[in-house]
Amino acid sequence: RSFARPLLRFLGFIFWGTAAAQLFGGVSVILMLKNYRYLFQESYLSLPGWLALATALTLLPTGVLAVSVSVKCSRNKQGTLMFLLLLLLCLEMSSAALACFYCVRTASQLESAMGYLVQQHNWTCSQDPGNSAVDMIQRKLQCCGVHNYTDWLKASSSWYHPACVPESCCKEKHFHCRGDLGYMEQLSEEGCLKKLEDQLCFAMLYIFWCCTVLSILELLAGVSNGILMRQQPFHELRIL
Repeated sequence: RSFARPLLRFLGFIFWGTAAAQLFGGVSVILMLKNYRYLFQESYLSLPGWLALATALTLLPTGVLAVSVSVKCSRNKQGTLMFLLLLLLCLEMSSAALACFYCVRTASQLESAMGYLVQQHNWTCSQDPGNSAVDMIQRKLQCCGVHNYTDWLKASSSWYHPACVPESCCKEKHFHCRGDLGYMEQLSEEGCLKKLEDQLCFAMLYIFWCCTVLSILELLAGVSNGILMRQQPFHELRIL
């Protein structure tokens, strides 16, 4: 019991800090999928992000209760804390499982969607920077094509412009670049698919590991709270 109280108090403060980490992960996933909505048509892909936000909001009162119970035991507070810990465990396990599953599943979807955008892109060598989806992605990620610039040479939309790629393939520091293949040093070499996959998997795996670590901490909090609950006769814990 003498060990359970300080541990529960410490975990209460940790819950407040991890709420910020979960909030960051959830917002990152939601915003990323919103920015690349042309590639991710399914709205359910943002579910891990929303679950992370729900977890972050639930962690705040859980942390308050954990600190409060460690200072002064209360039957109602201890029972409520146990319910919140169980709710958090369910939210985090669901979020972690979905994040891991979506990271693996969306790889083929990304390649197909990017390939379609490249095939359907309408451009000329002299056009001004456009607002099409593929141009936005290439400028933001500093990439060119699906795997590399040669994807543009294979695209049906580039048959009439065999000597250039879209200007969005140009590196930011080359202001006079027009996508001419004669000046390869001015073009981004890496394809967009790998960068998108890395960005998506980083965000999803961030949520996965946050949820996994938090689940372990919540189990410790539940054990500590259970030890303190043993001080109360079982029939007095009416909230349970």
